[in-house]
Amino acid sequence: MTKELRRLSIVMLLMFIALFASTSVIQVVQSGSLAENPQNTRARYDSYEVQRGSIIVDGTAIASSVPADDVYRWQRLYVDADMWAPVTGYLNPVLDSRTGLEQTENRALSGTAPEQFLQRIDQIVTGQAARGSNIVLSLDGEVQRAAYDALGDLQGAVVAIEPSTGRILAMVTSPSFDTNALASHDVAAVNAADASLQADPSNPLFNRAIGGNLNPPGSTFKLVVASAALASGEWTPQSTLPNVSSYTLPGTSTSISNAGSGACGGGDTVTIADALRLSCNIPFAELAVELGQDAIRTEAEKYGFNSAFEIPLTSTASAYPRLENDARTALSGYGQGDVRATPLQMAMVSAGIANGGLVMNPRMIDSVIAPDLSVQETATDSEYGRALDEALADEMVAMMVANVSDGAASGARIDGVEVGGKTGTAENGDNSPYTLWFTGFAPADDPQVAVAVVVEDGGGKGQSGSGNTLAAPIAKKVMEAVLGR
Repeated sequence: MTKELRRLSIVMLLMFIALFASTSVIQVVQSGSLAENPQNTRARYDSYEVQRGSIIVDGTAIASSVPADDVYRWQRLYVDADMWAPVTGYLNPVLDSRTGLEQTENRALSGTAPEQFLQRIDQIVTGQAARGSNIVLSLDGEVQRAAYDALGDLQGAVVAIEPSTGRILAMVTSPSFDTNALASHDVAAVNAADASLQADPSNPLFNRAIGGNLNPPGSTFKLVVASAALASGEWTPQSTLPNVSSYTLPGTSTSISNAGSGACGGGDTVTIADALRLSCNIPFAELAVELGQDAIRTEAEKYGFNSAFEIPLTSTASAYPRLENDARTALSGYGQGDVRATPLQMAMVSAGIANGGLVMNPRMIDSVIAPDLSVQETATDSEYGRALDEALADEMVAMMVANVSDGAASGARIDGVEVGGKTGTAENGDNSPYTLWFTGFAPADDPQVAVAVVVEDGGGKGQSGSGNTLAAPIAKKVMEAVLGR
């Protein structure tokens, strides 16, 4: 071979390698970002031609792709759509819109995630039709059903967590909506359905479990204040506070009272344990002022307040903001004023206490499974941080058990099971309906589930309902479902 021919051969080889490398980068490495580019309409059509992976609970697909007789080839189908709407969200190729896990896990479901590089190479080489991977969730179908049925037509949400891992077992919001109506390829029908949902004053598109218009947590926040007191080393469950029937907020002429307008039981003083058990507001307002807002905020942030979580759905951060004065700090002592929380956050508070003071990061995906059923990813549990030493957490557990067995949270009692919990009945203005709460865990000696329930709009009872009568029984049914009772 002549020198010139050898040089030409080398140049041709290098050009071929460069061409192969560039096309591989475009088709494989950059496929995800190119597919996500809103200006790439051809890629958009192509992405919807892929048989999208399923979203799976207990081995059954709650979201899957079925053949469609149009340019998109596939349409999403949701099982028990209203029940799973806050989890799956929906996918609509006509509007090029997606929500929920359909959005956060789009690249895995459409087969364009970086972890699916070898899968895409294999599909290119073998000429196989492109398919996305399946997402296996941590949620439990029976627990989800129990939460959905128990919440019923009430406006609110339920979250259940496995305390030792952070795995989410149930996530329900109400009112909900039919995700199939928003997955339709009929433009007129889907636009009409979307317009109706957007105009609905009850906001069915909100995922109240992790966002929406956040509510004051009411007396459930007393758990955080009590935790801050114990963590300070200066207070114990038996530490006492003045027991009065009326308390004037510092620097104001505004007085607050306990729920029954009297003192917190008998005696001139009341212990923190009894104030929590009886859910008295005045002692916790006094305690909050004694602790100071910085100590409470520090403890609240150890449980997750002021942080958003990617579960992988993005939660709205629950808020314990910087407060203007001691009067606002006093209100925060019983979850009023400027404090706001999601059910996810209040479930994390109970889960952290139940888990010996260790708060786990919440998550709702267990694994990603390739079309050939190989495991592409497996989720791992991770710690958010320690909120309390274990011995102090045990003291919190004992106080929460007393709340249920002999206190204001009796609506969560389960025969033969020690349940820990705390109710909340949050005010929203002079004439507005209350927001009703419960958060707790079971069994107390080996916690399998922590749950939080919020019932908005007073549960239809204005200011006559309570967290114990409406929210606690819902939580009881969810805990019973986990425990198989």
